[in-house]
Amino acid sequence: MFAPQITEDGSYTFFSEEFQECFHSRSGAKQEAEQKFVQACRLPQLALERSRLFLLDICYGLGYNSAAALAAIWAVNPNCHVTLMALESDPLVPKSAIAHHLLTPWPAPVSTLLAQLALQESLVTPLLTAQLWLGDARQTLPTLQQQGFLADAIFLDPFSPPQCPQLWTVEFLRLVAQCLAPPGYLATYSCAAAVRKALQLTGLKIGPSLQVGRRSPGTLAHWTGIDLTSLSLAEQEHLQTRAAVPYRDPSLTDAAITIKNRRQQEQASSTLEPSRLWKERWLRNKEIKFE
Repeated sequence: MFAPQITEDGSYTFFSEEFQECFHSRSGAKQEAEQKFVQACRLPQLALERSRLFLLDICYGLGYNSAAALAAIWAVNPNCHVTLMALESDPLVPKSAIAHHLLTPWPAPVSTLLAQLALQESLVTPLLTAQLWLGDARQTLPTLQQQGFLADAIFLDPFSPPQCPQLWTVEFLRLVAQCLAPPGYLATYSCAAAVRKALQLTGLKIGPSLQVGRRSPGTLAHWTGIDLTSLSLAEQEHLQTRAAVPYRDPSLTDAAITIKNRRQQEQASSTLEPSRLWKERWLRNKEIKFE
């Protein structure tokens, strides 16, 4: 059972012994879910226009991103039907969140429904069709993609690239992109150059999302780039450095250490500018605002 740890906005998160990271930003777990994922994907606006919405929550975890999404959608359109596909490797995480009553900050229908999902793994109600896909997302996502599932919003929320590189590779993100509907948005908290470059290699257009709590902005992706904020000059140049060499996992089965070693070897032989020089240049200009 995971032990709750309070964050600065009063909501709670868990700490992962396996990945040696918290599941959310220390500055506010609930705030991060609502602003960096739900608001970034324009879900309240979409809910006003649609009678059905489709969500893909990658690394469901405690269920905060899905809870925030359902609450935001039903606040503006109580009759909107939501189809939620949630990918999670450890079933103990959502069950522990329910056991500790961590979804109670959201309205009762939301917390009640997601409690049922954590226990039953699938759910069909008049307003929510949901399934919890358990296991390695590299193995579960292809099945969902082959079924033709297309999401209006994708929440990409694995642990950080250095700790969980297997879910930030070009190959995995290409599968993720294939599940994004043409008008949909993909949101992630990461602004790592390797992640942004991998998203670009899938064909998606990218831009920064709001800076929420963390010192860094997140990343928002869309097929056409409509309504995306442009990357700053510093961010654009970051994508021309060795930091932007992406993670690769051709078979979608490699261990994390293998993926990291492969990238390090590619960086060592790269002719791109060392990211250290890029950082020094922009720190001198005092315009760099991200890692």
